[in-house]
Amino acid sequence: MVNPFRPSMLGDRPFWFAKLLSALPVFSATIAFAAMCWLIFPASASASPLPPAPIVGAILSFPGTRPANLGVADGQFAPCPTTPNCVSSQSQERENAIAPFRYTTSLEAAFDKLKTILAAQPRVSILTTTNDYIRTEFTLPIVGFVDDVEFYLDRKANVIQVRSASRLGESDLGVNRKRVETLREKWGEG
Repeated sequence: MVNPFRPSMLGDRPFWFAKLLSALPVFSATIAFAAMCWLIFPASASASPLPPAPIVGAILSFPGTRPANLGVADGQFAPCPTTPNCVSSQSQERENAIAPFRYTTSLEAAFDKLKTILAAQPRVSILTTTNDYIRTEFTLPIVGFVDDVEFYLDRKANVIQVRSASRLGESDLGVNRKRVETLREKWGEG
């Protein structure tokens, strides 16, 4: 039987320490190779059972529960919750208020333009589309949080009302406001 504590060629270091040092390059290379394989995206979406999104985002997914109060009732969105993770062009609260989208074209052309902009956004699912309402879900990269974003063609005010709200958490670190302002820039109003 070999004594793992006997001195070796490494001076007074035990034999097991020498074996450990000799195994480190192989172990490190194996870990590096596994990490590369895990992080590389598949060549095609059909070649992988995961969606064509970062693998970390597929693993960390916190979609939350879809709210039951989405939609428009009597020309109004649901009010924003008391948490600072929602913006609405119909809100009277300063921290939640944001301007609606304004347009100078026809109603239909404006709404079609908005649909085109939304369809070009990454990680967005357009769930409902009518002549005057669009309901979408935006999924945040990495962590997979889902935000509900709604648009309503307000014919009386000649604007497109917008509401963007997080499903989970208390603060969104300004994500919903930034999203609406980014869409506004793409809209050409910014």
